[in-house]
Amino acid sequence: MALVEDYVSFLFSSPTTVLGAAVLLLTFYVFFFNLINIQKGQEPPGPRPLPLFGNLLQLDLKKPHQSLCELSKKYGSVFTVHFGIKKVVVLAGYQTVKEALVNYAEEFGDRDITPIFEDSNRGHGILFANGDSWKEMRRFALSTLRDFGMGKRIAETKILDECDHLVEVLENHQGKPFDTTPPLTHATANIISSIVYGSRFEYNDFRFQNLVSRANENIRLVGSPSILLYNMFPRLTSWVKNRHQILRNAQLTISDVKDLVKQLRETLIPHSCRGLVDCFLIRKQKNEDSSVGASQFTEENLTFTVTNLFAAGTDTTATTLRWALLLMAKYPEIQDKVQEELSRVVGNRQVRVDDRKNLPYTDAVIHETQRLANIVPMSLPHKTSRDVTFQGFFIKKDTSVFPLLTSVLYDESKWESPHTFNPSHFLDAEGKFIASDAFLPFSAGKSTFGLVLKDHF
Repeated sequence: MALVEDYVSFLFSSPTTVLGAAVLLLTFYVFFFNLINIQKGQEPPGPRPLPLFGNLLQLDLKKPHQSLCELSKKYGSVFTVHFGIKKVVVLAGYQTVKEALVNYAEEFGDRDITPIFEDSNRGHGILFANGDSWKEMRRFALSTLRDFGMGKRIAETKILDECDHLVEVLENHQGKPFDTTPPLTHATANIISSIVYGSRFEYNDFRFQNLVSRANENIRLVGSPSILLYNMFPRLTSWVKNRHQILRNAQLTISDVKDLVKQLRETLIPHSCRGLVDCFLIRKQKNEDSSVGASQFTEENLTFTVTNLFAAGTDTTATTLRWALLLMAKYPEIQDKVQEELSRVVGNRQVRVDDRKNLPYTDAVIHETQRLANIVPMSLPHKTSRDVTFQGFFIKKDTSVFPLLTSVLYDESKWESPHTFNPSHFLDAEGKFIASDAFLPFSAGKSTFGLVLKDHF
């Protein structure tokens, strides 16, 4: 202590007082800065960003997940990358993604809502919202969907009925080539509709076709390079064509949904729910009658919850089915094994939920299709809800986080041949079906998106 006092006295008594004071302040700054870093831990490493552009020159904007996988080989399973001026922490590999989303669910549980989803969802619904509204809508959606049979036998009748309609459409082509996208998408959308609205649509229903096509188009546009640039520089690139098309589609869909909700409200029977919308309207009315304070059961939350479920549940399932058809055509020997098992176990009747336990090979093929298809490679962006030290790295509150699901589904430490179609990934030596912890096609933890779709499949 005496040495420090003598040092300070010397500095301020010399002709170089100002310089000495600056040196002293710098010394203390470096000391305390290093102390804070030691306490908090270092931030995740990553490639050096350029001013304004960040690491854009190192990324393929059409397939950013592939670029991020390559960077993870150099910088590890937790690393930082800059999308323009926005800093993002990327989580790669099964162990890291699972630990973050499950063991640190609270810290990594918030949704990072990009500008395009702020524009189109306005903080409502269940996919692109946070806080009390998101929690209440998530709780309601999960409980209601399960009540209506998502992933359970209750929904079996709806699915089998829709299969009859789909088979009829397919047979009408009489073996001639055709685009499988419309019928598969319409069939999947109708299963969601029957649970959400309480009834299905005819495939040639003009409104239904528009709802489906707009949802699919928006999902495609959201992944385009121009929207990625808009999310990075919203004030500079708000003029991009794809943004305006997304917002136009969203407004038209909102109008259609409100009209459908109005029709359901006019025919609503209390204590008798035809679908999720009825349950929401009844709950909303009860809250109003009992003078409940600020309620999250608003018209806006109903509209966007419906549109979120319709878009998320339709495109993902239909895309997976199209992958299944493609893979069966590419690997006819696997298709033959599936057909043999189905013929032996099921015969000429329709497949039932109870048959699943007796169809291990078919079950394995479905899981392997979802794994290899990798249709949500970067999940939906998350955000840290508080400062967190994770795997020795310090990550600040409100940092955007990308759980790189593609790195989980193709993790070489978890899959024997990650880049090939291999149903044996889900079969033991005796040919029995085995689950895998690394099977995370739709994320994990508190993600509504992941939980709803996991049950849907």
